[in-house]
Amino acid sequence: MKKTILNDWHKSHGGDMVEFAGWEMPIRYETGIIQEHLTTRRSGGLFDVSHMGRFLINNRQATEFLQYVLTNNASALEPGQSQYTIIANENGGAIDDAYLYKINKEDLLLVVNASNKEKDWNWFMKNAKFPDFLIEDKSDKTSMFALQGPETKKVLEEIVNDITKIPEVGRNNLSVAEFENEQLIISRTGYTGEPICFELFIPNEKAIILWEKILDVGKKYNIIPVGLGARDSLRMEAGLPLYGHELGIDKEGKEIPVFAIPLAKTAVSFSKLKKDFIGKEALQKQFEEFKQIENKKPCQKKYLPKKIMPIFISSMGVGRQGEEVYSGEKLLGHITSGTMVSYWKFDKEGANSKIIEEKGKKTICMAYVDSETQEGQKIQVKSKGRTLEGVIVERHIGSEAPPYARPINLTAGNPSSEEKNTESLMKELVTKTISNHKWRQKQTINLIPSEQTPSQIVRLLTIMDPSGRYAEHKLVEALGLQETPYYQGTGFIIQVEELVNKEMAKYFGCSNIESRVISGQQANKTVFSALVDYKNRLDRKNEMKRLRKVMNNNLGKGGHLSAQPLGALKHFVMTDLITEKPAIINFPVRKDNPYKIDLEETAKLIEEHKPELIILGKSMVLHPEPVSEIRKMIDTLQDKPILMYDMAHVLGLVGPYFQEPFKEGADIVTGSTHKTFFGPQRGVIANNFLEGTKQYEIFEMIQKEAFPGSTSNHHLGTLLGLLIASYEMNTYGREYQKQVISNAKAFAKALKYQGLTIEGDPNAGYTETHQVIINTGYAKGVEIAERLEKNNIIVNYQSTPYDEGFSSSSALRTGVQEMTRFGMKEKDFEQLAGYMKEIIIDNKDVSKEISKFRNKFKEMQYCMPKSESKALTKKLKSIIY
Repeated sequence: MKKTILNDWHKSHGGDMVEFAGWEMPIRYETGIIQEHLTTRRSGGLFDVSHMGRFLINNRQATEFLQYVLTNNASALEPGQSQYTIIANENGGAIDDAYLYKINKEDLLLVVNASNKEKDWNWFMKNAKFPDFLIEDKSDKTSMFALQGPETKKVLEEIVNDITKIPEVGRNNLSVAEFENEQLIISRTGYTGEPICFELFIPNEKAIILWEKILDVGKKYNIIPVGLGARDSLRMEAGLPLYGHELGIDKEGKEIPVFAIPLAKTAVSFSKLKKDFIGKEALQKQFEEFKQIENKKPCQKKYLPKKIMPIFISSMGVGRQGEEVYSGEKLLGHITSGTMVSYWKFDKEGANSKIIEEKGKKTICMAYVDSETQEGQKIQVKSKGRTLEGVIVERHIGSEAPPYARPINLTAGNPSSEEKNTESLMKELVTKTISNHKWRQKQTINLIPSEQTPSQIVRLLTIMDPSGRYAEHKLVEALGLQETPYYQGTGFIIQVEELVNKEMAKYFGCSNIESRVISGQQANKTVFSALVDYKNRLDRKNEMKRLRKVMNNNLGKGGHLSAQPLGALKHFVMTDLITEKPAIINFPVRKDNPYKIDLEETAKLIEEHKPELIILGKSMVLHPEPVSEIRKMIDTLQDKPILMYDMAHVLGLVGPYFQEPFKEGADIVTGSTHKTFFGPQRGVIANNFLEGTKQYEIFEMIQKEAFPGSTSNHHLGTLLGLLIASYEMNTYGREYQKQVISNAKAFAKALKYQGLTIEGDPNAGYTETHQVIINTGYAKGVEIAERLEKNNIIVNYQSTPYDEGFSSSSALRTGVQEMTRFGMKEKDFEQLAGYMKEIIIDNKDVSKEISKFRNKFKEMQYCMPKSESKALTKKLKSIIY
């Protein structure tokens, strides 16, 4: 049998060695398979997977070769990325499944299954049509480890000793670090379903040193070595295929089609860049049937008769490979893999749920069954003369809430509560509303940076008569360019709209305002739609073209949701032919400060990709955006992109203390009017396009998209409130802005003094906006935010650029804008920092002290003084029935 470099280590440390695919490998250690499985899920496991085959591929025609012999689109890989793929045959079956890693521009690494390495190699040699490339078997010269589990990133950070050398957040990313003067390749991949997962590639000479270093550092995190037994149960729980079980030949001796496995959707590409490749025709036929089956349309099932699906067994017993699966009297197929797994329980559901010591058990299977079998369908497994009851499920674990892979169990549902009569419900609602209002307005410190309490007069105006009315109108050229209303009784509100536009134009220092959008998200969507409309203005007969390429801030690095394909941009950007994803280029960030854009790298990307639209703006924003610098970059281009600034979170800071976007060169500004601005919840679009220019056509299309394109009733009550808010901002805004930024800097400095970790550039006082970001430690953000809320301080937890997701948030995002309006100054925020230290670090209950402290700040500032506004608010209150 073949042996890995660690063979002696495994034996001397209690490894139970068995034969696997011609290799002597540990099936378990003294801890046992169950405990190794559980420890991986709770802390982390280290796996020796050096038996896998590793082929290094390089030279000029490497991509052409890979496009031909693999099912994925190798051209889509950038250096530092990897892909799951299939080595298909002409019939659309799998010779093997594999992982392709692009290490740098020249070198790619293909990892294949140990049992298939020789077969794969011979297949590649048989299909080596491209003479100008080099493939080399590196399996005997390198070692491969899998480091999987919630605590494993902490171990790597200590070993590599440079957080920038850990692959960027996101599955399939990879990086190249150094260990003991040798190249260490680290990828965010694995075979366990863990959201925090890494695979490591190291020359054999340093393999044992690295292995022992990981376990030595990992002791305090309870990282243990794990054998092949738990690796198999972990992959089954994750629903991942194993060649010889879910791929290859089925029990009846027939080939399992590639599209029978769920991962085929990501592993197979029909990109034009692939041209002709092995198995293309057969895979296309499978894919067509796959779509018919998924859409529940009649299908012959000639090319995809069965598919792999997960099963939960509710009876006592375990389904094993080859056992029959029935639905009543109908034979659906056979079990391909099955086991019983233990899992950790959580104390509750939701983002603030915590893993507890209690464990559960369940029997799980994967089965190759009739392709029209549906999720939720009850089934029976014939096992050793017994009939086991089960159900087809979507999956057994969820990996989308890091750092844990969480069990997904069948639930019976909650019993319906006793119904109350309408009168009781109404009284209860009013009582709870009053209680919530008192708590939020009088007892708590609100530090959520996207919220603002409007002044009393703004709030009262939003519920006056225009609320609930319509005021649709349109500029009609044939009627002398007059705003023509579609409803009577709208003269007043149209005047209000004109005044809002005038005041907002004054605030921005621009000429054109569209104020009929009712949120920042809708403002962005309106702009995107108008730009697409403008792009297609000369050709309305053919299919509409979308934006070719868009540059924006990455969502995980503070980018605003409404500027993402996940949000408002979704239907307005093309699919990139190479990556087969939305044609988005993210701003690169600086290594020394991930909250700032790397301008040198940005210039290269703009020159390379020539985007049609560049979107600045973030939801996690500590510094001004580089508007003027990017303006200079794009002014050298023949086809200049539109430079848009989504200022949703900093709209109320426009001015000399922060940024003046139009003076700096922005084409379009969008934003929400209720975050740092003084208004109710609405949106706004601003630009400085001159009448008679081509760009002014874009503004006209923005107006058409606002109405009738996206809004009919644009919430006329809040429009009234926005007008008063605009008056307030233009009158008191400068003083407010100056105080906000001064308060934020004082708050950040005080928090730092109290021993808390503050994100951002210390040379800039950690912040140049209203936001202060507190780093509470990996995945502690949710817990600390909840603890602060119990102490009457409201914040929101936030993932940093180094976190895998919202549930693993390391940070709290805070903003000083609302409490600044209630009169807090620098010294007050310093006192607040002391209270927060007691809550976060000392874990004290200071809820009563916070409520008493909040009681000092009741009267709204930076608005009409109460002595003058009192008579106006009295009039408004008197007329509301």
